Amino acid sequence: MKSDDGSTVVEFVFLAVVILIPLIYVVLVASALQRNAFGVTEAARQAGRAYATAGDETSARSRAAYAMRLALEDQGLSTDATQLRFVAAGNDCQGPETTPSLAPGSAFAVCVVRAFRLPAVPSFVDGGHNTVTGVFVVRIDRFRGA
Repeated sequence: MKSDDGSTVVEFVFLAVVILIPLIYVVLVASALQRNAFGVTEAARQAGRAYATAGDETSARSRAAYAMRLALEDQGLSTDATQLRFVAAGNDCQGPETTPSLAPGSAFAVCVVRAFRLPAVPSFVDGGHNTVTGVFVVRIDRFRGA
C-alpha cells in the first residue's frame, strides 16, 4: 500500500492544471468579448441619441463622438481602435458613410466599430483582426421643432 501514497494528490493536481487553466482562459476570453460587444452597442446607442438631440448638424457630430467616448470609457475601453460611422438606415456598416440629417422624419444608422485583442494571445497569432460592431438606428421625430 505504500507505493500508492500521494498518487491521488498528483492525479488531482495534474487534472486541475489540464482542465482548470483552459477553462479559466475561456472565461477570460468570453468576458473580454462580452465587454467589447456591450461597450460598442451602448456607445452606438448613446451616440445616436446625442446626435438626434443636438440643435444643429455642426455640433451633433462632436456630441455623438463625446457620447461614444463616455460609453466606451464606462466599460473600461479606450477609443484608440474605434470608428464612429453614420450610414443610411438599413445599410450595412461597411457601406458608404452619409451625413445624417436632423430633418423631421429622417432616419440613419450609427455604427461603432472597435478592434480588440484577445487576452494573452500574441499579435502575430490573432493579427488584431477581431472586431465588434454596435449599430443603432435613429429616427428623427416628425414633430421636431414644432
